Amino acid sequence: MLRRRFLKGSAALAAFVVAGPGLIRSARAETFINVLTGGTSGVYYPLGVAMANLFTQKIEDVNAQAQATKASVENLNLLQQGKGELALTLGDAASQAWAGVAEAGYPAKLDKLRHVAGAYNNYVQIVASAESGIKTLADLKGKRISVGAPKSGTELNARAVLGAAGISYDDFAKVEYLPFGESVDLMKNRQLDVTLQSAGLGVGSIKDLAVSVPIVIVPIPADVIEKIGDAAYSANVIPAGTYQGQTADIATASIQNLLLTHSEVAEELVYQMISVIFGNLDTLVAAHSAAKGIKLDANTPTGPIPLHPGAERFYKEQGIL
Repeated sequence: MLRRRFLKGSAALAAFVVAGPGLIRSARAETFINVLTGGTSGVYYPLGVAMANLFTQKIEDVNAQAQATKASVENLNLLQQGKGELALTLGDAASQAWAGVAEAGYPAKLDKLRHVAGAYNNYVQIVASAESGIKTLADLKGKRISVGAPKSGTELNARAVLGAAGISYDDFAKVEYLPFGESVDLMKNRQLDVTLQSAGLGVGSIKDLAVSVPIVIVPIPADVIEKIGDAAYSANVIPAGTYQGQTADIATASIQNLLLTHSEVAEELVYQMISVIFGNLDTLVAAHSAAKGIKLDANTPTGPIPLHPGAERFYKEQGIL
């Protein structure tokens, strides 16, 4: 059992232990970890809950919880404010936060953000009801769509993809800004024709929709992805069978998710969190299959945000840096 001490501010608060189920906690004050996730019907939330449970179980003197949020943009602003210790976010949202892109939801450069790890890919999944007649991006015009919560990572992806396809929000009969679960409920009730959701493969909201009504997943061609002009986006596929009734691979855009923290989180705490994550990937995969995309390799430490010293120490020990 390896014990390491860390400082938060100027005071030594606790000693942390990465240990097994038989861990005995001391009487010292607990350190709190808030894991910022997303809506409860997405992928961020079950993964964040699993991470929080692992931190509480595996790190001595830690009490962790997962907070449901509006995902990427809100998570990054909360990190900057010191209201979370770990957050899931899309890579393009992180780039814009570091640059302080106001129209993306960042009033100024979020200079306290620090990189912890690259995670799985999000896939831009444009899902229409079969009865809507939508089959291509061009067919979206004049339809009713939900593009995710306002200025969420999903909504930023919607603006990028639709803009590259020559489609503006003015081209739709109706635009809703709703979380995944609410979007699906409206589609079931025939109040929407299509939902755009940026999430890991097999996201629960689309699975729910696919078993309730016949769906069509709208392809995003590679030339549209190229027109986005952002290196965070890459061409990918949603494999056949990901959702009920999907019989073929569907071309789409993917964006890497990141795990971020902020500069005021202690080096030792970040080191322990990342050690627990990569030491228990099987538990994360059990929470959601998208976690199969979380890998420890040369790309994991890289991102648009500077690496946190605690993460840097971990990667050096692993021989990656």
